[in-house]
Amino acid sequence: MPDPTTSDPTTGGYWRPLREVQELMESGIVALYAERGIERLRPRFAYPLIRLAHTGPLTIKALAESLELTHSAVSQTVSALRTEGLVRTVPGPDARTRVVELTQRARDLVPFLEAEWRATEAAAAELDAALPVSLAEFAATLRAHLDEKPFLERILAHLPPGDQASAGPPSPGEPHSGGDHWAYSGPRATS
Repeated sequence: MPDPTTSDPTTGGYWRPLREVQELMESGIVALYAERGIERLRPRFAYPLIRLAHTGPLTIKALAESLELTHSAVSQTVSALRTEGLVRTVPGPDARTRVVELTQRARDLVPFLEAEWRATEAAAAELDAALPVSLAEFAATLRAHLDEKPFLERILAHLPPGDQASAGPPSPGEPHSGGDHWAYSGPRATS
C-alpha cells in the first residue's frame, strides 16, 4: 500500500467511481444524439433548454436560480449554447443584465429533449431498481449523516493536528500565498 503522506491523493478517490458511472451514462445520451443525427448538442444543454422553453426568456441570474446552479456555471453554459446557435442573449432591463432566449433551432429540439429527459429518468430508475439500495435512499442516508456531523468536521478529524489550523481566505487587498483552495466549489472539481 502506498504511503498516504507521499503518494498523489488525486489518482484515486471517493468520487471517482461515481464520476465514471455518470460518464458512462452520459456517453449513452451522446450516442443517442449521434444516432438521431443531432450534432453539437451536449447532455448538459438539455436542462437549461427545456427550462427556457417552459419559462420563456430569463436573465442568466434568474436562469441560474431556476436551475439551482451557480451563476458562473450557467454563464459558461449559456456561452456554449450561444456558440452552438441554441440561444441568443439580448440586453436586459438594465445595462448590466443579459436575457437568454431560445433560437428556433433550440425550440425545434425541445420536444426531443423532453422525451430524452423522460426516457433517461426511466432508464436511470430501472437501473436504480436493480441496486441493493436505491441511489435516492443512499443519498438521503448520506444527507442524514451529514446533518448529524457536517463534512467539515469529518475532514478535520482526518487531518494531522498541525494541518488543522488555517488562516482562512485572504482579506481583500491582502496577498494570497498558496493554492486556490478558497476558490474550490465542490467536493471535487470534475470538469
